[in-house]
Amino acid sequence: MWKAITRAVSPRMNACELSYIDRVEIDIGKAQAQHDAYEDCLREMGMEVIALPPEPAMPDSVFVEDPAIVLDEIAVITRPGAASRRAEGEALAAALTQFRRLERIAAPGTLEGGDVMRAGKTLYVGASARSNGEGIAQLAEIVRPFDYTVRSVEVRGCLHLKSGCTYLGAGVVLANRNWIDAAALDGFTIVDVAGDEPWAANVLTLGAALMPDCFPGTAAIVKSLGWEVRVVDISELRKAEAGVTCSSLIFK
Repeated sequence: MWKAITRAVSPRMNACELSYIDRVEIDIGKAQAQHDAYEDCLREMGMEVIALPPEPAMPDSVFVEDPAIVLDEIAVITRPGAASRRAEGEALAAALTQFRRLERIAAPGTLEGGDVMRAGKTLYVGASARSNGEGIAQLAEIVRPFDYTVRSVEVRGCLHLKSGCTYLGAGVVLANRNWIDAAALDGFTIVDVAGDEPWAANVLTLGAALMPDCFPGTAAIVKSLGWEVRVVDISELRKAEAGVTCSSLIFK
């Protein structure tokens, strides 16, 4: 069965890291209600949700995708580029250790899971402000025994690779080409987001495609590709630079 690890919203979320958007006050109660609805969507998509309690000292800790990468064989505790987030990985390790053997990215490497897009046995990793060359190289060494290939992709103008593109499946990547080096995705069919929806490339696909409800043009594009589209309101979470993939770790 598919599992999804999530974590409740920190009461200090208004102290979250921000890189590409202006700070706007987050309604913590509303953000948690939206996160609860997000978890309900994951359950409706067939996942068992393992909901972890909030971490009051860690403002960004709802975004469990960044401190860990879960593959079929192992889980990798990352070393986030944002120093304020580096305690989050060990907070997740206890939940992950019952499912996977753990490996770790070490200094001076930095790596965040939002920069890792998996397509089969290839991991496309964003060379971003949060993930550096040493972190990408360490990941490549960790996963090589399991026959994964790691390919670096330049990220520009957004936080993570998966802010600029996500793999839908069947050889199709949904992308905002202005934010990534699309040449590094040679071999994929690249489908562009709607022109007035630059933040719409982050989609969670498992049986259906889960998207924020504020990108109707891109949702129509994804539907035209044959996907059932489900939408969720994450307007408060988006004030912390969130997408739909970053609030869960999904694995079998």
